[in-house]
Amino acid sequence: MNNQMQVSILASSSQGNCLLVKTPQQQILIDAGLSGKKIKNLLASIGQDITQINALLVTHEHSDHVRGVGILARRYGLDIYANHKTWQAMAPKIGEIAPAQCHDFAANTTMNLGGVDIESFSVSHDAADPQFYNVHYGGKSFVDLTDTGYVSEKMKYIIRNADGILMECNHDLQMLRQGRYPWSLKQRIISDEGHLSNIDGAQALCDIIGNRTKQVFLGHLSPENNLKKLAHQTVATTLTQNDLGVDHDFYLHDTDPQKATPLITI
Repeated sequence: MNNQMQVSILASSSQGNCLLVKTPQQQILIDAGLSGKKIKNLLASIGQDITQINALLVTHEHSDHVRGVGILARRYGLDIYANHKTWQAMAPKIGEIAPAQCHDFAANTTMNLGGVDIESFSVSHDAADPQFYNVHYGGKSFVDLTDTGYVSEKMKYIIRNADGILMECNHDLQMLRQGRYPWSLKQRIISDEGHLSNIDGAQALCDIIGNRTKQVFLGHLSPENNLKKLAHQTVATTLTQNDLGVDHDFYLHDTDPQKATPLITI
């Protein structure tokens, strides 16, 4: 029991993102794209106390990832970690934070936080210097990967065979093409610096899932251009067609913009 890492996806969508990684020594948030009050309530809904959070890792400066960063830092004294360009880009959005709480976490490096090894890796997204995280603890690993236009071979190498994966399934291509977004926004979403579609996420998972992988979460769904059922069906069908044992060798979980997943052991 003392060697376990647990994860809850507190919220995941293009409206706001935040997840919790918990070990016996550390409780770490990745992103805070909702209000501080909402994040506190989401943590409480799974029996967790926001005052026990030790650190907050930021992936990039977009509002759906940083909305609550400033208030959480000021109200709860959290240490905040982001790379230099992200700090610069998010500064106008998060307000003043005490210098002692601001930490530089360069892309493509590994940092140890209280016995938890966190590996940052660059992604392709229209932000200053976006990076996501592969969290290692107790011989297990959990990957957070959303907000990328494609999954490169380098990314796949870093995250292949992770025990747990949060994978972006932002949009269904047909819904996006037929939807009300202006063409310029549609182009941005489907570009190499945009977001993964359901089929993109599924195909990436086909290359990433290994014998160790037991928990897969589908995240960052667009409320305008996707449906939970559609994302789940697309991914499950694609994985099954590639001889991957959905809900047998590993479990496929949906995430929600408003409701936290239970704490799941990785």
